[in-house]
Amino acid sequence: MRAFFCRASFLACCVLAFAASATEIEVIDDSGRAVLLKGPARRVISLSPHTTELIFAAGGGDKLVATTEGSNFPAQALSLPKLGDQRAPDPARVAAYKPDLMFGWLTSELDSLKALNIPIFISTPTSLIEIADSIETFGVLLGTAPVARARAQALRQKLDALAQAAAGKRVVRVLLQAGTEPEGALTREHLLSDVITLCGGSNIISEDGVGAPKLSLAQLAARAPELVLIARTGAGTAPVVDSAGVNHWQTAGLPAARLGRVFMVDADAVFRSGPRLIEAAEPICELIEQSRK
Repeated sequence: MRAFFCRASFLACCVLAFAASATEIEVIDDSGRAVLLKGPARRVISLSPHTTELIFAAGGGDKLVATTEGSNFPAQALSLPKLGDQRAPDPARVAAYKPDLMFGWLTSELDSLKALNIPIFISTPTSLIEIADSIETFGVLLGTAPVARARAQALRQKLDALAQAAAGKRVVRVLLQAGTEPEGALTREHLLSDVITLCGGSNIISEDGVGAPKLSLAQLAARAPELVLIARTGAGTAPVVDSAGVNHWQTAGLPAARLGRVFMVDADAVFRSGPRLIEAAEPICELIEQSRK
């Protein structure tokens, strides 16, 4: 008997699932490929920091045998063996850990690892709700469905509550930055921008593309952001005033800087497609609410 579980992002639904370890499992990954296991995975490798976080969130951290550089959260991930650069995993080193499943994020990884004949699930959540869906899917693959389902549902409830709290309120103009320079501005295609929308804000960078629009200081100032969020590596778990950012943007004449509304947030938390991005939404929503006053 085979258990089927398909991602909602592909407009599919769960047909049937059994808890027995002998039951085969088939899921559709985010690249549209079918991933087939003879039973829940027992030894897994994560090829991306965000998949490492999703595995732990799904309750499968004890099944992780190795990760790649950059997998620094949660704390348990720090002690795991590292396989080097996530963009170019060494097939020989991967094979040495005898995984029965790998989680990655680049379809190009399939080419270098294809000869190993080890299933690989490509994970690229493109929305906040898909992060929660991914945790549930990971739980099916890892045999931790009850834990993963509860975690995913809690995240969905958080998203619903934040959306309801912001409904009908004045939209706040927000500038999102990766560093303080203009070329670091993030567009609306970035997942962090989805958090701003969830909270009743609007990313002032409306240009297409996931990269930086390279607007001048004068152009950014003309869009009059009321709040600036700067993603910095090593920032704390809660947003705090970014003094350097305040000084920088005051010189540029941004309204937000005149009011001291320039905050830093942890880059790892808000740049990875994992549960920490959803958890970061609550304090960001609070900042947006304060900016309405």
